[in-house]
Amino acid sequence: MVIPPPVRPPRIVDFLKPYVLKMHFTNKYVTAQVIHSPTATVASAASSQEKALRGTMESTRDVAAAAHIGKLLGERLCQKDIPAVTVFLKREQRYHGKVKAVIDSLVGAGIKLI
Repeated sequence: MVIPPPVRPPRIVDFLKPYVLKMHFTNKYVTAQVIHSPTATVASAASSQEKALRGTMESTRDVAAAAHIGKLLGERLCQKDIPAVTVFLKREQRYHGKVKAVIDSLVGAGIKLI
């Protein structure tokens, strides 16, 4: 038996954005993911933990690493024909430092912010 998805009113559907950018910063690494909200799947991701990136980057945790991750994520989104994302910051995240570097490099790669 297949359970159909719930029917949502149009005002709620208009509020939901299809692609959401999530960022996670640790003391060692920078990770960014774009999640497709209706299906709750990861559309694209980039991290400084990737084996190919660790050798090329001087540091895996600073602002330059965050900018590199944002640029790489933007290129991957362009390859998958995802033109725009929504940025939802957590309470402790401010538009400053690493967060600003990731978002600015996404915009520089051609991704629009909704």
